[in-house]
Amino acid sequence: MNPEKFIAEYSKALGSQNWSKVLPLVAKNAVVTFSDGSTHLGIGQIKLAFEKNFNLIKSEKYAISNVIWIRKQVDIAVYIFEFSWSGMINGVRHSGAGVGTSVIIKENDMWQLLSEHLGKKA
Repeated sequence: MNPEKFIAEYSKALGSQNWSKVLPLVAKNAVVTFSDGSTHLGIGQIKLAFEKNFNLIKSEKYAISNVIWIRKQVDIAVYIFEFSWSGMINGVRHSGAGVGTSVIIKENDMWQLLSEHLGKKA
């Protein structure tokens, strides 16, 4: 897997709304900050946050686009991107979009998310 393939797999895993598909793509000591400002440290907190979203947003469609690589090396890569989502919350269609910055690392021949910071578009 290369960094570009990681992004495709990560986006697909998030869209599946199945934590077991996301888990292998997240480092144990990762940190994720959502666009609402909440920060989730470590795999346990990240799991709870993602599963909360998966349970809240039904039939979610999630996409990552406009990826710009800041640095890409043998075992670490940093990129910025845009994201969008849509789905049903309590029977009402909702959607959102924003920007993000991610750091991924390669360990044991596998790319994993180390840090992701999501924000709102200006």
